[in-house]
Amino acid sequence: MPGLQGRFSTIVKAKVSAVLDRTEDPAETLDYSYEKQLELLQGVKSGIADVVTSKKRLQMQEETLREQSAKLDGQARQALAAGNEDLSRAALQRKQAIEAELGSLDQQVSDLERQQDQLTDSEKKLQIKIEAFRSKKEVIKAQYSAAEAQVQISEAVTGVGEQMADVGLAVQRALEKTEPMKARADAVGELAQAGTLDDLTQLGPGEDNLDRQLAQVTDASEVDAELEKLKAELGSSAPPAQLPGAGEKEAGA
Repeated sequence: MPGLQGRFSTIVKAKVSAVLDRTEDPAETLDYSYEKQLELLQGVKSGIADVVTSKKRLQMQEETLREQSAKLDGQARQALAAGNEDLSRAALQRKQAIEAELGSLDQQVSDLERQQDQLTDSEKKLQIKIEAFRSKKEVIKAQYSAAEAQVQISEAVTGVGEQMADVGLAVQRALEKTEPMKARADAVGELAQAGTLDDLTQLGPGEDNLDRQLAQVTDASEVDAELEKLKAELGSSAPPAQLPGAGEKEAGA
């Protein structure tokens, strides 16, 4: 099962990677990277500010200790001049402790100044790098936009691409529906023109085409019989028809 789980995990990662690759916008990625570099630069500047603040605080502390050292030196001189050697010694001992503390503070200030110089140098290098990246990312974004537009135009012209493929399939389906409809329309028109297509709207309820044809034959027979009857009636009541030329003979006589 471990092998199956590992394979399944690989497939899932591949699918996720493919989805992310399709949804990833290079322009957004570049802008995000640029923002992260700006945040890093801001962090460096903040670090420099903290170092400078700490150095200033130590320097102020040094100034205070130097003032105290000078004051103790004067007090030691005054005590010695007054004949109070013990008091002068105590003042000098305190002054010595302050001098030792000043030495430690000087070392800390020197370390902070060196750290400040390093951070300032890093800030300048990072600033130059970020400016170069900003120019480069704008060029890449412009190139990507131009390439994307070119791809869209080429896909539209050649019919390649997902959207144009959908359009092509829609057109193909429309043609598939149109051709049978055209054939049917042509066939119906040809049958109607030839008179072989019956008007189904003229059929009575329950009648079919055969019933209508039989009714037409019956109607025609009845009309013929009626016509013969009419002829017989007219023939019995009309005077006999004269033969051609009979009138001319009578006129001659």
